[in-house]
Amino acid sequence: MHLDTVAPASRRRGAALEDALLSSAWQELVKRGYGALTFDSVAHSAGTSRPVITRRWATKPELVRAAVAHELLRHVIEVPDTGSLRDDTVALLREANEKRIAITALITSYLGDYFLETGSTPADLRASIVGERQSSVDTIVDRAVARGEVRADRLTPRTRTLAFDLFRHEALMRLGRVPDDVIDEIVDDIYVPVLCG
Repeated sequence: MHLDTVAPASRRRGAALEDALLSSAWQELVKRGYGALTFDSVAHSAGTSRPVITRRWATKPELVRAAVAHELLRHVIEVPDTGSLRDDTVALLREANEKRIAITALITSYLGDYFLETGSTPADLRASIVGERQSSVDTIVDRAVARGEVRADRLTPRTRTLAFDLFRHEALMRLGRVPDDVIDEIVDDIYVPVLCG
């Protein structure tokens, strides 16, 4: 009698293994929320063992931070260069609407217990992921300064990020996509007048 045999799955290593672990952690986070997520549930989802995970991330907060960063990197937003502050900002916000809005809503909905446990905030989480890299916002504003659209001496950290802070507020209040007309209003009625007026 002939028996069909199934070849054992190839053993994942390095980047392939880390990608699988972090993808599974993100899926478990979305499925269960932070409070119910465990190393065991992630290991089961990834088809591996708990020690494989804990060798890389010793605590649940470390694993979750890595999973969030991994998911954000899967949805990279290109910095537009249209030649104007207004059009660059609108383009960036619309792309964020398409690529990142669901992630933003999920982070807000599912990470409340994470912030309580770690005593941190969404701003702290963002800073730990972004690090020292120049943000897309700074790139856009610096280009506008170089073109002479914006005076550098009138900029403050708050005015630089104003459009993006308002966009984030809208996304959190809606737990979803920000309408294009609201993006236009934020940029045309508030951001550009403040930076260029």
